[in-house]
Amino acid sequence: MPIHAQLLRHATETPDKPALVIDGHSLSYGELYVRAKAIYRFVQDLPRLNRRPLDLPGVEKLAALSLGNHIGFAEYFAAATAFPNACAVIDPVMPAERIERIIERLAPDVLIVDDNAGPSAEIARRFGIPVVAAGAEAFDLASTEGEAELPLDADKIFLIGFTSGTTAEPKAYYRSREQWRRSLDRGRLVFELEDAPSTMCPGALAHGLALYALVEALDAGGTFHSVRKWDPGMVARTLSSWQVERLVAVPTHIAGIARAWAGEPALTSLRDVLTAGAKLDKNGVESMRRLFPNARIREYYGASELGFMTVSTLVGSEIDFPIDRVGRTYPGVEISIRDPDEKGVGTDVAGTIFVDSDLIADGYLWGDDGQAFRVTEAGATVGDLGELDANGMLRVIGRAGGMMISGGNNVYPAEVESALKACPGIEDAVVFGLPDAYFGQRIVAVVSGETMDPKILADHCAQMLGKYKIPKQFYHIRSWPMTSSGKISRGQVERAVVSGDDLVLRLSA
Repeated sequence: MPIHAQLLRHATETPDKPALVIDGHSLSYGELYVRAKAIYRFVQDLPRLNRRPLDLPGVEKLAALSLGNHIGFAEYFAAATAFPNACAVIDPVMPAERIERIIERLAPDVLIVDDNAGPSAEIARRFGIPVVAAGAEAFDLASTEGEAELPLDADKIFLIGFTSGTTAEPKAYYRSREQWRRSLDRGRLVFELEDAPSTMCPGALAHGLALYALVEALDAGGTFHSVRKWDPGMVARTLSSWQVERLVAVPTHIAGIARAWAGEPALTSLRDVLTAGAKLDKNGVESMRRLFPNARIREYYGASELGFMTVSTLVGSEIDFPIDRVGRTYPGVEISIRDPDEKGVGTDVAGTIFVDSDLIADGYLWGDDGQAFRVTEAGATVGDLGELDANGMLRVIGRAGGMMISGGNNVYPAEVESALKACPGIEDAVVFGLPDAYFGQRIVAVVSGETMDPKILADHCAQMLGKYKIPKQFYHIRSWPMTSSGKISRGQVERAVVSGDDLVLRLSA
């Protein structure tokens, strides 16, 4: 972790301040640092397995964490990322076959789990990899007197993460400490974290949004709050009882908090709400205004491989920037829109989003199919499509592979979803194409919220979209299936429509 010097400072200056609070269980900065030192010593004393197939320059020990949102996550992550170690973060709720492929390819020197009898632990033992259950350690976590401090950071690999793709083979990317150090230093100014605000992020720590929010909070010396399992009522109560100042979450999580807290007093302690992972919409912003009346609402656009790309801020009582835009470039980042030959297309013209930045990941360890993250002379891209206006505001249209062709016309799900989510009474929407003998693909929309009249939905879309972009079929869903990162499981929604599952209700005109 690229913040070991900051951790030592916080442990020295504010040892009793809570660093981490999960489901009411607290870990102070002093405890965090002492325990991380003991775990570091334990990892260093482990025999190296010497069968790692991956080339990880400068990495002596590789520890894998399959912990979930465990109170011990921060201490193990701090120890496992101290030079010359590196850490791979594995989501324990992934299908067992994916976990098996990851562990087999990584061949880590140790696996840390929260369930010694869970799938991750059993898989690791089959491969002869030592397993440690957090909270049931057989080694001494208290005796660190006389131990050296955690090593200061060097510009080497410290993190291996996995993108949440739709294929059975998650892509493995890697990051250096220096990349995150640059990002954290800029973010402290952009997000005004100098006074160490308390932060709540209810997402899975195995995913980029929550993991970065944790490190960001510890870097600033703030208290990081989360929950073991997603529970919107518990999140809302934590925000209220702990007077949390900052919320980092995907819009779907925020919508769940709003529903769970309906009828309760507004959460006035929040000074900032930061969202990512899905586009904000007008209805969502208005709901947040009611729930968090004193908060600035901020949105950023980024990717695990590219880091931050843009950031926007809503201030005052009105939406004071185009709601379909994701803001201007993050400090130190340049964005260009390019055609298939990677030539610039100018303003207000759609093309592939390219980024020139010093926050870009080094690359993939595996899974690089050339269709997602790639670096060329034009910059780096993950294949997202968008356009820039004359004011430098970026609009994200969607991923190139997600384009639908209906009646010979190109349609991107994101633009139809944005139109639907601006309809009064709609909370969220998912749009996709299904095979159709006449249109090639017919556009299908699944929505949640109070509005269930397909004519109202179609008429609203007609005010914002060309006729060929209006969905041909509408479905309603009461509760969205979610991924562990807090995003809607689009594949599960589409399968429910195709199979006639009662998860969705066909809306008839």
